[in-house]
Amino acid sequence: MTRLQCFNIAGLGLAALIGCAGQASAAQCGNSAGGFESWKQQFAAEARGQGIGAAGIAALMQTSYAQATINADRGQRSFRLSLPEFLAKRGAATIVARGRSLRQSQAALFDGIEQRYGVPPGPLIAIWGMETAFGSQRGNQNALSSVATLAYDCRRPEYFTDQLYAALKLVDRGVMSASTRGSMHGEIGQTQFLPKSILNYGTGNLDVAANALTSTANFLKAHGWKAGAGYQPGEPNYAAIQAWNAATVYQQAIAQMGRQIDGR
Repeated sequence: MTRLQCFNIAGLGLAALIGCAGQASAAQCGNSAGGFESWKQQFAAEARGQGIGAAGIAALMQTSYAQATINADRGQRSFRLSLPEFLAKRGAATIVARGRSLRQSQAALFDGIEQRYGVPPGPLIAIWGMETAFGSQRGNQNALSSVATLAYDCRRPEYFTDQLYAALKLVDRGVMSASTRGSMHGEIGQTQFLPKSILNYGTGNLDVAANALTSTANFLKAHGWKAGAGYQPGEPNYAAIQAWNAATVYQQAIAQMGRQIDGR
């Protein structure tokens, strides 16, 4: 039930009214650092009610407002480029050249992934190269602070609230900690998974390339990837690439580089 629906209370039962009351007291978003510490206290109370344990709460309270994350979130200009401009900016020729080499040198790994998940090497390698330059650029931001800041920020609080709950669950399980480093939006690992995707699709330590690639294939299969079907725009598996990243130019780049790496 949305907050808007809660304003129209005619005919609501007791359980629904209680749910609306809970929403009314939800932690309030903000657009500057000023309210972040107060928001953390409110969110911690909600998180305890959702079953987050002592480790997760303690890690939450160690987070700080990540201005660099807000700046990055507001300034994603590369996604407004044309496809040729985007490919040039991201170094697509280098990704494809190294990707073809890795496809051969790590053939056993990629063959095993394709047999299990139906995902060929090309799009996996393209994602790996695009996200972290094959593991060399995984980010040096405090991942939990980044996710908490975006959950507090008024731009997309619902989406990142889910990510923050997932991150706190991962802290409780010992997968993440208050000091885990990642990229500007809290992505971690060699193919840059957000916390909720780690919970749902992660297959081991994502700083290990084989685990990250396997997890990425698991994600794509869970989003409808069908073995042997095409993955270019208009083909059946393109929707799975769209699920990985919402930016149209990114999706097109992965499909094009993947095809070149696969030699198709």
